[in-house]
Amino acid sequence: MSDAPKKKFRLIDAIMAVICVVFVAEAAGPVAAIGNSQYFWWLFLLITFLLPYGLISSELGTTYEGDGGLYDWVSKAFGKKWGGRVSWYYWINFPLWMASLALMFPKVIGLLAGMELGLFPSLFIELAFVWIVVFISFFSVCDSSWILNGAAIIKILIALSLGGLGIYGAIHHGVANEYTLSSMLPSFDLNSLSYISVILFNCLGFEVVCTFAGDMENPKKQIPQAIVAGGLVIAAIYIFMAFGIGVAIPADQISTSTGLIASVQLLTGTTRGIIVVIISIGFLLTLFGNMISWSLGVNNVAAYAAENGDMPEVFKIKSKKNGMPVGVSLMNGLVASLVLIIAPFIPNQDLFWSFFALNLVMFLLSYLPVFPAFLKLRKIDPETERPFKVPGSPAFLRVLAGIPMILIVIALIFTAVPLRFDPESLAGILPITIGAIIFILLGELIVNKKRK
Repeated sequence: MSDAPKKKFRLIDAIMAVICVVFVAEAAGPVAAIGNSQYFWWLFLLITFLLPYGLISSELGTTYEGDGGLYDWVSKAFGKKWGGRVSWYYWINFPLWMASLALMFPKVIGLLAGMELGLFPSLFIELAFVWIVVFISFFSVCDSSWILNGAAIIKILIALSLGGLGIYGAIHHGVANEYTLSSMLPSFDLNSLSYISVILFNCLGFEVVCTFAGDMENPKKQIPQAIVAGGLVIAAIYIFMAFGIGVAIPADQISTSTGLIASVQLLTGTTRGIIVVIISIGFLLTLFGNMISWSLGVNNVAAYAAENGDMPEVFKIKSKKNGMPVGVSLMNGLVASLVLIIAPFIPNQDLFWSFFALNLVMFLLSYLPVFPAFLKLRKIDPETERPFKVPGSPAFLRVLAGIPMILIVIALIFTAVPLRFDPESLAGILPITIGAIIFILLGELIVNKKRK
C-alpha cells in the first residue's frame, strides 16, 4: 500500500496566509487620518512599492530558503555587520509594536465603559496583554493555522462590518468628509504624509509566503500571484474600512488608536450596543492574533542571527522541550514592559502613534538594505538556481529596486524627522526621533561588539 501523496499548498492557501499575517486592523485609524487622498496613495504605492517589493522578495525568498530571511539575504550581499543591523531592526520593532498595541486595550475598554481608566489599572491591562503574548509564544501552537485563519476571519468580518455600516450611514445620514475630485488628489500636508509610512507597513511582510515554496505545485507562478493578489485584497479591505471611518469622523478628528471603535459607535448611534461590543471584542482579539502570528517569524530570525554571532547571547536560549526561542520571547516581554512603564512620562498625547511610529521606523529600516542586496546578489551569485527570477535588463532592475528604497527613505523622513518646529509638532515627533536614534545607536554597539 503506497503512501498518500503529500498535500500541496494551493494558491488560495498562500493568498490566505498573506492576508492572515499582513492585514492589521489597528492600522485602519492612521490610514483613515490621511483623508480622502489615501485612495490616491494606496493606488500609487501598490504600483511603485508593492509590485517591485513583491517581485524582489519572491526571487530572494525562493532562492535563499531558511530561517534567516532578511538577515540571510543582506548578510550574503554585504557581510555579517549589515546582517546584524537588519536582524536588530527587525527584532526591536516587535516589542515596540507589542507595546503600542497594549496601549490600545485600556483605551478601547474605557471607550466601551464610557470612562477613562486610571494609570495603574491601564498599566495592569497593558502588561497582562504583553505577558500573555509572551507566554503563548513559548509553544509551537503559535504557528498553527487555526490561529492565523481565525484572526484573519475576524479581521475581514470587522472590515466588512465597518465598511457596510459606512455605506448605510452615507445613504441615510451623509458623510463627515466630503468626497470630491480635488479631495482625492494627493495631499502634501505634513501630518498626512507622516501616516504614509503606515501604508508601506501594510505592504511589508509578504515574503512570508516564500516559506511555502517547497509545498507548492508551481512556486514560480504561485508566489508572485499570491503576493500580488493578497496585496490587492488587503488594500481593498483597508480602503473599505477607512471609508467606514471617514463616513463617521472628519479626517482631522480621527484618533489613531480608537478611531475604528469610535466610528462604529457613531455609525450605530450607541456607545455600548451589541454590534459595538462584538466588534470591539473581535478587534481586541485581532491584536493578540497579530502578535502571535508574527512572534514565531521574528523570534526565529533573531535566534538564528544570535546563533551566527550577530545578536545577544540571550537570544540563543531555546526550550529543551520544543526548541522554541524562549530567550527572544522573554526579551520581547521585558522591552515592551519597560516601554509601557516609561510611557506615562513621555510628553505626547497620542502615545499609541508614538510607539507605533517608532515600530514603523525600525521595521522600515530593516527592509531598506534588501533592495540593494537583491542587485548585489544578482551580480556576485549568478550561478545559484532561482526558482522565480525577476525578468528585465540590469538597468530595469536598478530602477525596480531603487524606487522602493526612495519611498522608504521618504517615509522615514516624514515619520521620524522634525520638519516643523512649533511646540505642538515637536511634542509629537521628538519622542519618535529620539527613540529611533537610541535604538539605532544601541544596535551599532551590539553589532560592533559582536563583529570587531
